[in-house]
Amino acid sequence: MQLLSKILTGAVAALHVYILILEMFLWQTERGMKAFGTTPEFAAESAVLAANQGLYNGFLAAGLFWALLFLKDHMQFSVQCFFLGCVIVAGLYGGYTAKPSIYFIQALPAALALGATLLARRSVA
Repeated sequence: MQLLSKILTGAVAALHVYILILEMFLWQTERGMKAFGTTPEFAAESAVLAANQGLYNGFLAAGLFWALLFLKDHMQFSVQCFFLGCVIVAGLYGGYTAKPSIYFIQALPAALALGATLLARRSVA
């Protein structure tokens, strides 16, 4: 279960690096506009806001990678759970306020990773 927890958490972190790239660097490209369902006009007007969102997604990814690569035992568990919880809250809020697919793209993978992390910790204790 520990390996599954790390794989799922790493996948959530990688997803947030991808979101960072889309929001900070590809927002006004065809790929970025297709991913978020925006028009060229909207993308141009909201580029600064999207870059800000991308930066926050980068912080989520950094926290998850920090937990996986540099922390051990209780600290790893605590930091991993904290950042996965942040992703879940962000995904729930985004799904409610912006686009329902965010529930499945962002919140669900983080919830699965958190579930695996909690089960892995329980099996070790």
